[in-house]
Amino acid sequence: MITDGRHREFLNHQTLSRLAAIPLFSRRPMLGNVSGIHASPHRGASVEFAEYRRYVPGDDLRRMDWRAYGRSDRFYVKEFEADTNLRCCLILDTSGSMEFGSAEFTKIQYARCLAGSLAYLAIQQGDAVGLTCIAEKVVQTVPARRTPSHLRVMYDILEHARPKGDTQLVSRLHELAETIRQRALVIVISDFFVDVGELRAAFEHLRFRKHDVALFHLLDPLELEFKFQRPMRFLDMEGGPSIFAEPNEIMDRYQKALDEYLAAMKQMTLETSLDYQRVRIDEHYEQALLRFLIARTRTKGAR
Repeated sequence: MITDGRHREFLNHQTLSRLAAIPLFSRRPMLGNVSGIHASPHRGASVEFAEYRRYVPGDDLRRMDWRAYGRSDRFYVKEFEADTNLRCCLILDTSGSMEFGSAEFTKIQYARCLAGSLAYLAIQQGDAVGLTCIAEKVVQTVPARRTPSHLRVMYDILEHARPKGDTQLVSRLHELAETIRQRALVIVISDFFVDVGELRAAFEHLRFRKHDVALFHLLDPLELEFKFQRPMRFLDMEGGPSIFAEPNEIMDRYQKALDEYLAAMKQMTLETSLDYQRVRIDEHYEQALLRFLIARTRTKGAR
């Protein structure tokens, strides 16, 4: 097992060992620089047959299919899928709302577990992985690399990441869509408390750049169930005004707004072909990652 030799509260080695048995696949062809397990848009050497094409002068005669020639009296060349490595870009929301948590974990603690585990899995299978923390601006970023020693750098950033300030998620995603030059698996971990229409434009920008985009939408059980029994003062963790309210008077309106928001998020991710994982942070993060990894084994190399 790859390790940086330090104890990290957000890593569990037994969990990592179980998860490592399932490969982390991309759903879209990747442009890597070494051989790997992911489909490439180019043809190359592989065990998986892709198609026949007509022979043209200069083609390698070793790839000629003589049986096809015997049947058709024409020269055909066999082409195979090229396998490559991927570039995984983890984007972690570190705005103020990620400090919230009513159970065992806050959102930022849960996000550290997800990001740390995903970084480990990518490095373990020979892929390059990078990390970007964003709030009002890009707080910190490290480019994608595939060396095991790179894990220590990312783990140090995760360990010291502190939620603070307003979220400018949409603007930063647009910015990253332009700065992540090469096709990548872009994984965004956030509570996504922004306008869904604006989010859609940002994700369409990433998809236009041919990135495979996955979302982990973190929600606290208290946000979903709104179990407040007495008058409360609700604080905006990103610096907005507080609101004093009687829960019984606003519960129906809150639930209606929440349902509409979640329905809009689901519809948006379906229409833009995003890999969307809605996660309650009272669920063990291993289960969320298992769903994510297993679903991707069914869509390996989808074109």
